[in-house]
Amino acid sequence: MTLVQLEYIVAVDTYRNFVTAAEKCFVTQPTLSMQIQKLEETLGVKLFDRSKQPVVPTEIGQQVTEQARIILAESSRLQEIINIHKKELAGELKIGVIPTVAPYLLPKIILNFTEKYPKVRIQIWEFTTDQIIQKLKIGLLDCGILSTPLEDKNLSEIPLFYEDFVAYLSPSNTLLKNEGIRAGDINHDELWLLNEGHCMRNQVLNICAHREMSNRSRAFEYNTGSVETLRRMVDINTGITILPELSLTDFSEEQLKRVRRFDAPAPAREISIVTHRNFLKRSIISALQKEIQKAVPEQMKNRDKKEIMDTF
Repeated sequence: MTLVQLEYIVAVDTYRNFVTAAEKCFVTQPTLSMQIQKLEETLGVKLFDRSKQPVVPTEIGQQVTEQARIILAESSRLQEIINIHKKELAGELKIGVIPTVAPYLLPKIILNFTEKYPKVRIQIWEFTTDQIIQKLKIGLLDCGILSTPLEDKNLSEIPLFYEDFVAYLSPSNTLLKNEGIRAGDINHDELWLLNEGHCMRNQVLNICAHREMSNRSRAFEYNTGSVETLRRMVDINTGITILPELSLTDFSEEQLKRVRRFDAPAPAREISIVTHRNFLKRSIISALQKEIQKAVPEQMKNRDKKEIMDTF
């Protein structure tokens, strides 16, 4: 049994396809298949059911690949130990970020981080919460930046900051006469929401304590995954939307006049770095954590007088 063979079975388990797994491992498909077959002969069990498409692990194969992931993770820690001894941050960091955080947080930190740690190569993808969770569990991401708590025993959460939600109103909205706003003030039929699959949609629905909202007063229903689109729909049409506080950074003076904060305790979201419970690259992730916390406003580092909204 070799580490290479373990890498191959983990790749097949991840991609559920021998050809794709071989491509990701930079070997030919016959080479990968032969090595996995040798491992099966050594162990005396079949690890994958090849008759099904996509390929699926057998019951014992699932247990073996789970243990293989642990073994490979522990072997990778050797390089981490060496880097820590050398006081050097180096390697690759694959990050998944939810779309309602990425455009407002990442531009503030990426340039500083890459200048400070030139030997770290960062790859970033925007994914929904469910996609990030799934990719963390199969090792396609090293960490995620998303809204928590997730309450998943297979994942670890490192809270970064606590971001208020604010209301953004159209110029004609009667609530503009109020200095503050309460959830009960919002007409649900006027509320612009993100589409299904975004945790922020669930949080907004939790703020309004109303899971099923109709659009009876509108002639159409608009589905979007973009916070910026929500803002523009309010600017151009009527109604109201709820935005994360960091999205106000580039607002004009006129737009800021149409922002209303909620009465205390303010609805907010907890943003965390999330990793697999047996995560690697601790030093790099710790450095990322420090850069993010350095970039966010001081008032977001404290959760006092905030009510953290559930993500589900």
